[in-house]
Order: sequence, then structure tokens, then C-alpha cells
Amino acid sequence: MNYFVRSARTEDAPGVAKVQVDSWKSTYTGIVPETYLEKMTYESRQPKWESLIANQLVFVAEKEDGEIIGFANGGRKRTSEYPDFAGEIYAIYILKSHQSQGVGRHLMKSLVERMTTEGMNSLIVSVLKDNPYRPFYEKLGFVPLDTKEIRIDDAMLHEMVMGCRSLQNIIHPH
Repeated sequence: MNYFVRSARTEDAPGVAKVQVDSWKSTYTGIVPETYLEKMTYESRQPKWESLIANQLVFVAEKEDGEIIGFANGGRKRTSEYPDFAGEIYAIYILKSHQSQGVGRHLMKSLVERMTTEGMNSLIVSVLKDNPYRPFYEKLGFVPLDTKEIRIDDAMLHEMVMGCRSLQNIIHPH
């Protein structure tokens, strides 16, 4: 499959919203309350992504025909906790039909390279404990730091905070 990774532009917001909504529904069914997933729509997520793309680091994976098949975004850590870490991966999602083909690694490589140029040489990421793709982060060198409870609608879920101090495995995968 041919695709390329590039910085997102605001006009990518509809494609990014589609990837987010479709990925949440394919990944989190049975984990996140159905009521929450039902409320997630392309239309509700698009304005949020227009704003995020304008104000954060967002990279997209795009097929030759222009279809966005994945995205990753991140930036400065959003919490004062974990003082040994400077940056944070906010989100990475790939359409189910394009997973396990290296798209996530390419997105992470592009995002992390950019983050390191801005002085973020260590990262955290928060991942639902029951997320079946949590091993993706472990393969990149992230290790568990903490577990937190978060509420999504009427459910209390466990979220793992993971950290990575050496980004070389992400930037120069073997």
C-alpha cells in the first residue's frame, strides 16, 4: 500500500475526524460505553480538529488518492506530573483496514522527530489499560509509569500513563 506522512493542514480536519471516530468505534466497542461512542460523529469532531491542527503538531498518513488513513498528534506535556518528561503523545489512530502495516510507526517517527527539534526529548502517553493496541507503545520503548481512573460517561476506566526516555527506537527503528 502506498501512503505518505506529512504535516496536517486545516482542510484535513474532515479526514482526521473520520479516522478518529471510526478508530474509536472499532477499537473501543466493549471498552468505552456505547452511549459515548454513539455520540461521536464526524460532524462533532471536525471543528475540534480544525482547531487542533491549527494549534498543535498533527501529522497525517495519506494514500495517493488523498484519503487520510491515520494521524498522530502531540506537543508539550499537558500535566505538571512526571517531571522527567517534556512531551506528550496526545493521540494516534489508524483506520482498522490499514493497521499492522507500519503506518503507526511512520506517523510516530515524523511526530517525534518534530517534537525533538522543539526540545521534547522524553515523552508520556496515556492509554486505556484495555486498549488492545497498548503493546504498540511498549514496542517503541514506552514503559508503565502510573495508572489513573478516568470517567467516560457513566463508566470508570483505567488509563495507563506510559513514558519513554529514549526516543531513538522511535526515530531510528531497527
